[in-house]
Amino acid sequence: MKRVSRFFFQFLDILLALLLASMALMVFVNVVMRYTMNSGIPLSDELSRFAFVWLTFIGAVVVYHHRQHMGMETVVAQFGRQGRLVLMGMSDLLILGCAVVLTHGTWKQLPINASMNAPVSGLSMAWVYGIGLFAGAGIILITLERLFRLATGRITEAEIRGFGGEMEDLYGTADKVKAGDRGE
Repeated sequence: MKRVSRFFFQFLDILLALLLASMALMVFVNVVMRYTMNSGIPLSDELSRFAFVWLTFIGAVVVYHHRQHMGMETVVAQFGRQGRLVLMGMSDLLILGCAVVLTHGTWKQLPINASMNAPVSGLSMAWVYGIGLFAGAGIILITLERLFRLATGRITEAEIRGFGGEMEDLYGTADKVKAGDRGE
């Protein structure tokens, strides 16, 4: 299962890079065309906006998977192991509730979006805003797995320390640092 998960998130990393590259290319070409020829490609404007929406929502799932979202490490660091476990559980339950609301709202909105088409490309807007289903479902699955591991005591000490902002030093030294301690 870990292998499938690793492969899936590597695929998402590649997809994010392709979305970002295509978005940058479309915007660059349009800027050059507007400057040099006083015209642009309306389709590239629209598609770059759609790519940005997808980039944001897919990126949110990937970042959540890697526990890289902003947190309140300063507050969490004040607690011991038990306090961090309780805060971790409360945080995951709150995130689960928000992800359920996102998924449910996207599902309810999908028929309305499916009935509308993008002005230039004619694409169904369900393709654009339907990404909320992926993001919500992805965050729900990740959170349920974390809550299961928390409830069964399978959470690692590194995860508990990381939740409090204590992360491995990314600069190659053997030191452990707290989030924000490097003044760079």
